[in-house]
Amino acid sequence: MVTMRDVADRAGVSIATVSFLLNDTKPVTAATRARVERAMAELGYRRNAVARALASRRTHIIAMAYPALDHKFGFSAAEFFTSAADAARKQDYHLVLWPVGNDGGELTELVGQGLADGVVLMEVQLDDPRVTVLQETGTPFALIGRTSSLEGLAHVDIDFDRTVEDAVGYLHGLGHRRLALISGNLNDPLFSTYGPYVRSEAAFRRVAPEYGLETVVLECAGSTLAGQDAMGRLLRDHPDTTAVLIVNEFAALGAVAGLNRLGYQVPDDISVLPLLMAPEMAALTNPALTIMRTPGPELGQLGTEALIRQLEGADPLPPQLVPAKLYPGATTAGPRRS
Repeated sequence: MVTMRDVADRAGVSIATVSFLLNDTKPVTAATRARVERAMAELGYRRNAVARALASRRTHIIAMAYPALDHKFGFSAAEFFTSAADAARKQDYHLVLWPVGNDGGELTELVGQGLADGVVLMEVQLDDPRVTVLQETGTPFALIGRTSSLEGLAHVDIDFDRTVEDAVGYLHGLGHRRLALISGNLNDPLFSTYGPYVRSEAAFRRVAPEYGLETVVLECAGSTLAGQDAMGRLLRDHPDTTAVLIVNEFAALGAVAGLNRLGYQVPDDISVLPLLMAPEMAALTNPALTIMRTPGPELGQLGTEALIRQLEGADPLPPQLVPAKLYPGATTAGPRRS
C-alpha cells in the first residue's frame, strides 16, 4: 500500500506538507500542491477518508435527506440525486442519500453522530420540522424546496408560478378553454403543507381566471391507481374538459391508462400535460407524454453548491427559482370538441 511517506519522497517534500494538503489544515503553495498531486497520481495513492476526518474534524460527506417512505422514487428524483452527487464530487465531497422521514426524529439521531458535514433537504414542507432540527444542532444545510419562512435559509426551488403560467398558456394557445388541474391530496396530513402541491394549486387558481377559465381542481394521491380514479371522477363531473394538468408524475401515468380504459383517445379527446416529470418517465406511456420537464439536474447541482459554499466559508449562493420547461411529446393537441 502506498503511504504518505512514499508520496512525500516522490514529491521531494516532508510528510507534514503532504498531510497539510490532504487534510486542508494549512495552506501550501500552488507549485508544491502540483508536485504532491502529481506524485499521488503516479503512485496511485488513495486518501484515507477516516484519517482525513480525524485530522480535519470534517468528513467531506454531505447527506441528501429524502423522505422515501412518503415519496416514491421516480426518474425525476433520480435526476436530483445524480446531479447533486456529481456536484459534490467536483468539489471533493461525497454525497450519501438518507431516506429519513419528514418528522425530524431520525434526522436528529443521524446528525448527532457527526457522520456528515452538512445536509441537503428535499421534499420540503411549508412548515418542515427538519429545518428546526438542523438549526438547533447547528448543522449546515440547504433546501431544495421552500418553507413558508425563508429568512436566513439557503434554498433553491422550482418556480411553480412560472411553470403553471407557461403550461396554461401553452394549452390555451392550442385552443383549450376547459382545463382542469389534478393536484396532490392536501387532505392527507403527510402532504397538507407539501410545497409542490400547495404552490402548484395556488398558481393554477390564480392563473386560470386570468385566461377567463373556470377553476377546476381535483385532489389526488400520488399513485397510478389514484390517477386512474381521478380521471374517472373528472370526466364524470366535468365531461366537457378538453385538457388536464397533473402535478404528480405517478398519477399522470395512471391518468393516461385510465383514459385508455374509459375509451378516450389521447390527445384527440383530451390532452394530458404533467407539470413535473422527467423525460424517461414520460416515455413509459402510450402515447409518450408531453411534459413540463422538472429542472432536477439544475436544482440538484444548485442545492449542493449552496451547501458546499457554507461549508467552505464562501459567499452564499443567492436563492434561485428555476421553472419547468415544456418538453414535447404526443399527449397534447388542439381540442377536437368545444
